[in-house]
Amino acid sequence: MSRVGKIARRSFLIGSAAILGGVAFGVYRVKTPYANPLEYGLAEGSATFNPWVLIDAEKVTLITPHADKGQGVASAQAALIAEELDIEFGQFEISFGAPDKAYWNTAMAAEGAPFMASDDSFLAETTRGVMGGAIKLLGMQMTGGSSAMPDSFVKLREAGAVARETLKLAASKQTGVPVARLKTANGAVQLPDGTALKYTELAGIAAGLDPVRNVSLRAPSEWRLIGKPMQRLDMLAKVTGTQGYGIDLQIDGMVHATVRMNPRQGGAINGYDDSAAKAMPGVKAILPITGGVAVVADNTWRAFQAADAIDCDWGPAPYPAEQDDHWAEVAASFTKDQLDKTWRDEGDAAAATAQGAFEAEYRSPYVAHQPLEPLNAVIRVTDEAVDVWSGQQVPRLLQQIVGKVTGHKPAQVRFHNQFIGGSFGHRLEFEYLKQAAEIAKQMPGTPVKLTYKREEDFAHDFPRHIAMARGKGTVADGKVVAMDLSIASPSVMTSQMGRAGIPVPGPDMQIVAGAWNNAYALPNLRVRGYRVPELAPVSSWRSVGAAGAGFFFDSFLDELIHEAGADPMAERIRMMNHDLSRKVLETVAEMSSWGGELAPGKGRGVAFVESFGVPTAEVVEVTNTDDGIRIDKVWVAAEVGQVVDPVNFENLVQGGVVFGLGHAMNSRITYADGMAEQANFWDAEGMRNYQCPEIFVKGLENGSKVRGIGEPPVPPAAPALANAIFAATGKRLREMPFNQFVDFV
Repeated sequence: MSRVGKIARRSFLIGSAAILGGVAFGVYRVKTPYANPLEYGLAEGSATFNPWVLIDAEKVTLITPHADKGQGVASAQAALIAEELDIEFGQFEISFGAPDKAYWNTAMAAEGAPFMASDDSFLAETTRGVMGGAIKLLGMQMTGGSSAMPDSFVKLREAGAVARETLKLAASKQTGVPVARLKTANGAVQLPDGTALKYTELAGIAAGLDPVRNVSLRAPSEWRLIGKPMQRLDMLAKVTGTQGYGIDLQIDGMVHATVRMNPRQGGAINGYDDSAAKAMPGVKAILPITGGVAVVADNTWRAFQAADAIDCDWGPAPYPAEQDDHWAEVAASFTKDQLDKTWRDEGDAAAATAQGAFEAEYRSPYVAHQPLEPLNAVIRVTDEAVDVWSGQQVPRLLQQIVGKVTGHKPAQVRFHNQFIGGSFGHRLEFEYLKQAAEIAKQMPGTPVKLTYKREEDFAHDFPRHIAMARGKGTVADGKVVAMDLSIASPSVMTSQMGRAGIPVPGPDMQIVAGAWNNAYALPNLRVRGYRVPELAPVSSWRSVGAAGAGFFFDSFLDELIHEAGADPMAERIRMMNHDLSRKVLETVAEMSSWGGELAPGKGRGVAFVESFGVPTAEVVEVTNTDDGIRIDKVWVAAEVGQVVDPVNFENLVQGGVVFGLGHAMNSRITYADGMAEQANFWDAEGMRNYQCPEIFVKGLENGSKVRGIGEPPVPPAAPALANAIFAATGKRLREMPFNQFVDFV
């Protein structure tokens, strides 16, 4: 039967809805733009042309609504607007802006549609289109899934072009010079005689004009910023230690709070004795909150000390208390009743692996997010409104959730997004904001700053989901001919979205992300996902499902290639059925001079994982020393369609590799008596500076779609390292973290 004939019923129904998208959502509603939020309360003489550009007599402000978690997206968004607006870095200010449905994420549909990124068929594209329509109608403003650049690349350039052409029209109205004879450069409209009219000088006239909508975007050959090395807008502040984050925020009249929550996630508090804490210096209040208790003091340190002095009686965990029981639940879930979905089924993998198959089992543990900045928020509650200052990735959902706690409408919740000191998925959660809102509600009119202790942050992180894979495969004539991979894990989407009050029906693609969607063509290939009953609550972690499933798929594929006696790189290239992905593999082979002679004790491993639409290949080179494994070099190639800033691109890839390697080497969360055993960085350390390898990066721009790069470098790191260690030592590593089995130097 052809692949078309094997389309799952759910996919068919989604596709049918897509074809009837005009009926489902209304073509008019989907195509109608949202009102410009910058027009609300616009000062006289100020001009705004769209939700991203605001100009008055004093300055130009560019709105960069995607949250900046250290990935440099504020600068990248500004550069896209500035490219078309003909304004230079240093000539404008940036703002995250207020939450608004006008900032809906146009790129989220690509990851949610149940099609491989390489599938550009009518059904796939139409389904993405209808899902995009649904996301627009929901006004889903979100930063995540490496979607900021795909979302921004066209619409922010269009925003800059609209502003540019409207300012030219304003200059024409003022001077009488035809628009066709006007140019723009350096934040000004240039007249034929060389006179420069600054945009700020034209704001008053432009404010009375309808924005010019019929605009053309510059050809790539004319780009001044895109594709050129940039110095990020936050670079100076960060290297001088002056960048402000949410945790640095000070507001007049502010008090400081922290929380003690049941260390068994989701468990109850049966009671507490706060008598000792009440007597400590600086303590202003001790308040009950859902699942725990809060301390309010005159500074954060005193709040921390008092919280530690509270004697709490905690209830049991609502999940298995011991780590072995978690693994047992996962292992028991490979059953017909718990099959979530068969995502790939080509040929007849079951028959091809029925006899004489090579088999292996893999494990991926719970892993904490571990950002440097612990969770924090400042909230002030009054009868009229709630003000929230924090770093968050889903601001409009924040308004709903905080408003529900305080009794306000979402529109009454005013959110002021802050620069975030790392997230990796941590700031997609809302529990800390609910707690801050509960505290502030009990202290009306007073700004309350909630700060988590590092240990509390670890204990109440919602970690990367636990997962297990079982593979069966066969080889013949030096080739891989069959692969049957089953992956079991709890549903990260059900857990995460459930806490936000959003139901997620249907199969969870993240169980198999990074495994089912790699564009290999094997004669027999099956990938199935099994849903484990909910265990410890989990959340999105940098690259989500691909961090585990990518390790499973590529590691097992490498083992099969070894069984076949084939070259790991050549066999991957031979099997690859997608031109862009094949080019990625060929590029990383060329970068690393794959196949060259290696010194004794050295080994190389290659891995390929596609996540968030980005085919990414990595080669890791290690040396097996007398003291342990040393990681020497890493080569990375990734296809993203367009590199916006080569410097930031390289940094993001290098950081992703270090993040992926470090966690694969050393990090996990384990539970004992229902509590996470790891409480700080030294319990789950990443890669040390002296362990960091040289990392060589190349971004390919062959694809027609612009992709993001924040997450895709992470998934290939673990399997490439494991494959390299096998090449150097003959030892297969099938469970992370690897430091359970080898030492690293």
